[in-house]
Amino acid sequence: MKKITLALLLPVFLAVGVSAYANVEELKVTCNGCHGDNGVSSWSDMPTIAGIDAFVHSEALYMYKDNARPCADSEFRQGDTSRAASNMCKVAGGIADEDIEAISAYYAAQPFVAAKQAFDAELAAAGKAIHDRDCEVCHSAGGSDAEDEASILAGQWIGYLRHSFAEYRAGEREQPPTMQQKIDALSDAEVESLVQYYASQQ
Repeated sequence: MKKITLALLLPVFLAVGVSAYANVEELKVTCNGCHGDNGVSSWSDMPTIAGIDAFVHSEALYMYKDNARPCADSEFRQGDTSRAASNMCKVAGGIADEDIEAISAYYAAQPFVAAKQAFDAELAAAGKAIHDRDCEVCHSAGGSDAEDEASILAGQWIGYLRHSFAEYRAGEREQPPTMQQKIDALSDAEVESLVQYYASQQ
């Protein structure tokens, strides 16, 4: 019988999507290392992923896996912080498709916890009016309803919100044409008002 070498098997392994993680429990350790325990972030530049709709979460991971979203390197914030910095494209690239579905379902089942942070009340009031006018149709309940399948904006960290808006405005993240039109029409001041409004919901 002909000996089967690793070199011959490697394309087969890659074709079926071998995960770099032994199980979802191990994957959770990696995710929590940046996003916080159970996906609740304590860092302004890092989003909370707890409570995010499973479809929204999995779609984001598939996009990262395809290098279709910006992927900046980040240090691990907790756990083994001696680990080398990584990014979402690298992490998602090591997750098998079935594990993407499993980890997305896990975090969707965790309660979202709004970030406790300072905000500008006057700008937040202006931001609410902008949200009600331009955003509420897709991001209902002030951007807090996960069932919209439009992620959760209300209660996210200010640093993360600012960074995300910048990526959307620069055309670096895929979005529906209607959302692109809305964002393109906003001034810098209006974007900041929206950020303050979402941050005010605690």
